Amino acid sequence: MERDELECFLLLAEELHFGRTADRMRLSRARVSQLVRRLERRVGAPLFTRTSRRVALTSLGRQLRADLKPHHRGIEAALERAAATARGIDTVLHVGFSNPLTGEIVMKATEELRVSHPGLAVEVCHMPLADPYGSLRKGEFDVLVAELPVREDDLGEGPTLLAEERVLAISQAHPLAARASVSLEDLADVPLLTISGSVPGYWLEHHVPAHTPSGRPIARGPGVTDMQEALMLVAGGKGALLAPAHTATYHARPGVAYLPFADAEPTAYGLVWRAGDATGAVRAFAGVAREAARQFAGSGRTGAVHG
Repeated sequence: MERDELECFLLLAEELHFGRTADRMRLSRARVSQLVRRLERRVGAPLFTRTSRRVALTSLGRQLRADLKPHHRGIEAALERAAATARGIDTVLHVGFSNPLTGEIVMKATEELRVSHPGLAVEVCHMPLADPYGSLRKGEFDVLVAELPVREDDLGEGPTLLAEERVLAISQAHPLAARASVSLEDLADVPLLTISGSVPGYWLEHHVPAHTPSGRPIARGPGVTDMQEALMLVAGGKGALLAPAHTATYHARPGVAYLPFADAEPTAYGLVWRAGDATGAVRAFAGVAREAARQFAGSGRTGAVHG
């Protein structure tokens, strides 16, 4: 299939009007008709029904559009990436972050990119707790700095940038709040707030385990969609929350105690992107993010250590 046939077919399938399709392609209506007829001869059957009043896709046309559209988007994205590389990564990179700690790493990396890659602009946005990978999959982000692990077939995962200890956020009125530290076995004594939304099972188990290491069940508390909602419920005694250690610094609030764990695995952070979509801009960001994470870990502000 010739590229002009492909673009003409997809535009006409969208507009269902020869005149508007011709205008968008900057061609004559006769040329649009010629391209469509040529493609239909190539396929061997009509792709559109035409009357004096309307144009509509045939069932074969609808099938072909569904099959071609994702590949056409991929071709356009590949050409854009090639052009950006040829221009020395002169583009806009959309970066997501999952919490205040990763947000600081992103901002520090962005400052470094202004010096090393002045043609690369970075736009930063928070990643929703209730849908950690949805915006990345939809193309709203190019890369995330997020908690690991990531076990998604369509997403790539970089090495650990940073790791930090975990704490239990709990109401100051709860008996456990009088302790200097807690263990994972203590989670059997308090319900854990769960996370509502489009979260993978393994991701939910990491944040809200169903059992202690010895197999004792851990009760589930109310579902939450963001940190502020979660801490409000914690302060009200509705449940506890497993959280990274920096939460005690960034989200200190009355009624909430943060207790260190004696035995919990640290929380690790790394870069996540769409599989096969590690562009030059993403690789440039990865390089400065590693250095930003190393410097942040060296500051000792939250007990984080470099990955």
